[in-house]
Formats: sequence, C-alpha cells, structure tokens
Amino acid sequence: MVIRVPEPGQGAVRVLAVRDENPHRPWRPLGAWWPESPQVRGIQDELAGGAWLALDDRRLAVLVNLAGGADVAVPTSRGHLVLDALADLPLPQPLTTLGFHLVAADATGATLTSWRGGRPEHQRLTPGTHMVSHADLDDPSFPRIAAWLPEFAAASTDTDPWWTAWLGVLAESAELDPTDPRAIIRDNRPDGHPTLSLLVAAISVGADEDCGGVYAVMHEFDEPGVWDTPKLTPPSGRT
Repeated sequence: MVIRVPEPGQGAVRVLAVRDENPHRPWRPLGAWWPESPQVRGIQDELAGGAWLALDDRRLAVLVNLAGGADVAVPTSRGHLVLDALADLPLPQPLTTLGFHLVAADATGATLTSWRGGRPEHQRLTPGTHMVSHADLDDPSFPRIAAWLPEFAAASTDTDPWWTAWLGVLAESAELDPTDPRAIIRDNRPDGHPTLSLLVAAISVGADEDCGGVYAVMHEFDEPGVWDTPKLTPPSGRT
C-alpha cells in the first residue's frame, strides 16, 4: 500500500494498493457482498467470507499479512478484522489470527494497527506519503520501500484523475522482474509462497463537500503477476 495523508483539512487521504494472493483462491471483486452490512463494499475472500479491503460511506480499512501472530493449530481468518474496523468493533481479545498490518482511514487521516504477537501496536500516520508492506511502516531496509517510497512521495496526486502519476511509478517498478526483491508487481513463488499480484486498487477517503467522499476503483491484471495498463475510471462526479 501507498498512502498519502494530507495536512488536516487539506484534502482526501489517497491510497494505492496492490493485492498479492494465490490465484486459485476464489475471491470477488469490489462490490457489496455482505447483506448484513449493505453499506459496505469490498474485495471479498469467498472461502472465509471476509475482506482484504473494504469501505463504506465514511472510511476505508485495508489489511496486509505479516508473519507471527497466533500460536494456535488453526488460526482464524484475518479478513473479518477489516469488516470489524468499519463497524467500529474493537480487536478480538485474545487475537487468534496470524500477524497483520491494518490501516483504517477516514476524512480526518489514517491509523495503522500492527500485530505479530503480544500487544497490538497503534500509530497515527503523520501527514505525508507512506508505504505499508510485509515490514515495518516506511522501513528503509525493505527493498520495495527503499526503492519506491521516494518516487511515490515525489509524485503528484493533484492530477485528474489523482492516481495518474502513482500509476506511472507503479509501471516503472513493473519493469523489474516480478521475483526481484524491489518489485511491487510480484511473483512470490520462488520465495515459497503461492501468491502473485492479482489487482491494483485506488481509494480516496475524504469529505463529501470538498473531496468527493469515499470511493474505490480496481483493475484486475489479465495475467497474475504481470503488469498491464490499468483501466481505472473515477465514479461520476468524483475527483
């Protein structure tokens, strides 16, 4: 995830997120998949029923997997934590999932909750551009963050649509081999994980009156782990 947090009152939170998953695990694209929560739209994991990314009319929640976490025979799914965040529910006690980073954003900014075991850590993201991956926030020792956070930070989101320059940085990163440690569009199978990059999503989280509200658009890659030209169209009347 790339997240740009504005100064208070100076615009919307912007997020660009790439999803890595086993291409054989069934999932549903951005939509309203939860009848008990008709206001929620998200990218659903069909097996466990939760979401990797979801939003409603006020906020966004996105989860990134981390190593560590519950020492139980069958950990529970992390996808329900995304839906719980939108419902203002606290983290379960005790946590019985594997580790995670959970980003929650609304018109006032964004927070990051991280858990690898022990006590969850919470931090408010400062104004500026951040990257969240399978390492610490903005970790300069993590190859993807070291290579691309400065590029995303330097790219404008004051364009129409706002994600144009960020997609340009993502396209530049995709010139790397998908197994390169610096690559964002990935093939993780050589590392022992059956996951490849499946999609990219762009999300804006702001107030209706000045930032177009809360919305998301997504593009599924034609071939897992292979970059193509994303077809992202802002909803009518959104900026």
